[in-house]
Amino acid sequence: MEREHLGSRLGFILLSAGCAIGCGNIWKFPWMCGQNGGGGFVLVYIICLLVLGLPVMIMEFSLGRASQASIVRMYQKLEKPGQKWHIHGCFALLGNIALMAFYTVVTGWMIYYFVRFLTGHDSGLGFVKMITNPGVNVGYLVIAVFVGFFILSFNLQGGLERATKFMMTVLLVLLIALAIRSMTLPGGGEGLKFYLVPDFGRITPSVIVAAMNQAFFTLSLGIGSMAIFGSYIGKERTLMGESVNVICLDTFVALVAGLIIFPACFTYNLEVGAGPSLLFDTMATVFNNMAGGRFWGSLFFLFMTFAALSTELAVFENILAAIREMTSWSRGKGAIFCGIGIFILALTTALGYSVLHFQPFAEGSAWLDFWDFIVSTNLLPLGALIFALFCSSDRFGWGWDNLLAEANAGKGMKVQPWMKPIFKYVVPIVVIILYIIGLVNFPWS
Repeated sequence: MEREHLGSRLGFILLSAGCAIGCGNIWKFPWMCGQNGGGGFVLVYIICLLVLGLPVMIMEFSLGRASQASIVRMYQKLEKPGQKWHIHGCFALLGNIALMAFYTVVTGWMIYYFVRFLTGHDSGLGFVKMITNPGVNVGYLVIAVFVGFFILSFNLQGGLERATKFMMTVLLVLLIALAIRSMTLPGGGEGLKFYLVPDFGRITPSVIVAAMNQAFFTLSLGIGSMAIFGSYIGKERTLMGESVNVICLDTFVALVAGLIIFPACFTYNLEVGAGPSLLFDTMATVFNNMAGGRFWGSLFFLFMTFAALSTELAVFENILAAIREMTSWSRGKGAIFCGIGIFILALTTALGYSVLHFQPFAEGSAWLDFWDFIVSTNLLPLGALIFALFCSSDRFGWGWDNLLAEANAGKGMKVQPWMKPIFKYVVPIVVIILYIIGLVNFPWS
């Protein structure tokens, strides 16, 4: 099967950033920030992006470009005879599938709120009311999955790349407009202070772990979601420069999302630590009390829909590419198979608050929390650890010299030899320590 390639560098940057930019930035980042003390969490999050996120993204892009394969076949092409690194490829594929088991449902929620605001039926909306309605959840899950795999059934440049360019351009315009509107609200100053001024007394080990997990989640690192796009590009540009571009764009969106939400929370005296319902209940209340609220609400949830779909499309592509490599199926046949499989698995989350009750952890937890635990708490950090060990070990893995040669091929910012200890020691050690702390402090019951 001939490997497809992206048509432009801009397409690669927007596609990779689109994978990173999504509900992790605009749904999860604000409520994680609200629950973990505001400005202090933001500071630690940015540090985690630089110290951990950037090296791991460089590794993923390098492995993908060097192998010209998806996560399942990637290790088999790069590992030495007799090695077993490819086992992680199977777990990484399962991680992408587990991510879509709840992410597709969240995407459906965004589409539902957009439709309600657009049609003027935005009064009476509520997060709990929505998630406990099986018809709404399943119906909009069907739409989210169908739209994603329908776009991917076309060729790479005509389907995924073209759709992502359009959505990302509109997303950034809407983001800036909404941020300007929110920051001019009467109570915006207090919200900005909570969000941007660190309270160092609230930075605890749990906050640091949450920031690390959020950094990996928002960049989709550790399960090969970035490696697949590395396999679709040539060697004209260095991968450190491209990684910096993607992380900067992703971080910009996450930070500006906070500029939209927190001034609004403080203006209308809404709870910033509300958790997953923050974006839905809080923003619906804001728009229902704002002049022109239907217009601004429609824009906001259109923006959220594009953000969610950009990540969904990117992860769908990773899953589809792996399945096609294993079966030699066409895009169309693979898209149908993957779409049906993802839909069936995602029914656990869609019905998890109504007819498929499952409480894996603390009281009130559900299937969404289970899938998020599998992905965010385990597979993302452990996958990042495995990438670091594989890329830095000359004897047992791919090796530093191979990584350096691949990452530095082309024009742009280059990985320097003095950075080797960061890749080889800092990333693995910090990830292991924070992973253990995260498991110890996890709210099991």
